[in-house]
Amino acid sequence: MTAVTLTLNGTPVTADVEPRMHLGDFVREEMLLTATHLGCEHGVCGACTVLIDGAPARSCIAFPVALDGCVVTTLEGLADDPTMVRLRAAFSEHHALQCGYCTPGMLIMARDIVLRLPGADAKMIRHQLAGNLCRCTGYMGIVAAIETVAAERVGLAPLITRGMAGPDVTTDPFMRASGRSVAANSPSSRSVIPVEPATDIAAFEPLVDPVELVQHFDVPAGPDVVFALFQDPARVIACLPGARLTEPSDRKTIVAELSVKLGPMSAKFAGVGAISSDPTTYSGVIDGRGVDGRSATRVRARLVYRLEPVADATATRVTAEVTYVLQGPLAQISRGSIARDLASRMTETFAANLAASLSGAPAPEGKPLDAGSFLFALVKGWFRRLFGSR
Repeated sequence: MTAVTLTLNGTPVTADVEPRMHLGDFVREEMLLTATHLGCEHGVCGACTVLIDGAPARSCIAFPVALDGCVVTTLEGLADDPTMVRLRAAFSEHHALQCGYCTPGMLIMARDIVLRLPGADAKMIRHQLAGNLCRCTGYMGIVAAIETVAAERVGLAPLITRGMAGPDVTTDPFMRASGRSVAANSPSSRSVIPVEPATDIAAFEPLVDPVELVQHFDVPAGPDVVFALFQDPARVIACLPGARLTEPSDRKTIVAELSVKLGPMSAKFAGVGAISSDPTTYSGVIDGRGVDGRSATRVRARLVYRLEPVADATATRVTAEVTYVLQGPLAQISRGSIARDLASRMTETFAANLAASLSGAPAPEGKPLDAGSFLFALVKGWFRRLFGSR
């Protein structure tokens, strides 16, 4: 058992939990907050959605042992929230529920949508709801209800609720208890690296409300050497865990696939990308899109990288800014902390493989990164710290 302290619906809670217990079971079985419904328990259906530090997250693939110090809000904790009160009324007015099993997750996601996207139209709402499944309504009443409330918020400032950094605590009453503020590297406070793709690169549609990540790592080679490697798609793709080229690249475009595992879920995104670079600034852009054939989840992603010399130009600091949008059954996991931890570990593995490639080592095997092994490593680390085992 592990002692965990978190803020649940505005109240500090300390409890001993099994490392394997997920948040959905914790709030339902231990805290008796049964408004959170458990459906697939694979992170796909969205029925169990709650707020973690102000952002929607799947409670069936989040673990209390990883949430020490976080703020968790279930539907019960939003009973008196003015936005939620209005959404409940709109759901009733538009007959947006039948069996009601998906409704708690729908309502929490709906609140996130209308706060982030005042005035969102039906097309945008359907895009945002892609990770919340309903087997009864056909979504028409749900979309109409959310669109009504979103229209009422036209002219109000949007509230950013992406990721574990959470929104500004001064604008969301359900974040004030945490004492957190927008992190210095959060999406709302970062500048975008000013690199534009070349005009002969095929243009993709703009990213709409993307998830944004920034990673930094150093590799033991000068920027000229590292930049030259980045111009070789085969070598770069070989360093990315789970990725492989499916066709030879002309160094302007790529056709590739990326395999990822997240607990019981696995996905293989096959797609195309366009590459551009600027040797005068040691920077470049990779735009891509793909689809997972099993779940029909679509991804649009953009990588902007910049290289800077360090240690008297004997090493290079790589700054990588990734923006991406998932649409489909796996969309909701893109906002959770597990997905961000997975991205962080993928970057660490990529950096290690890149350093090995620069030293002349053979290309690593393209095994998919498994978040299950990542969670196991976390739990193993906790036990070592708690009990001193080796």
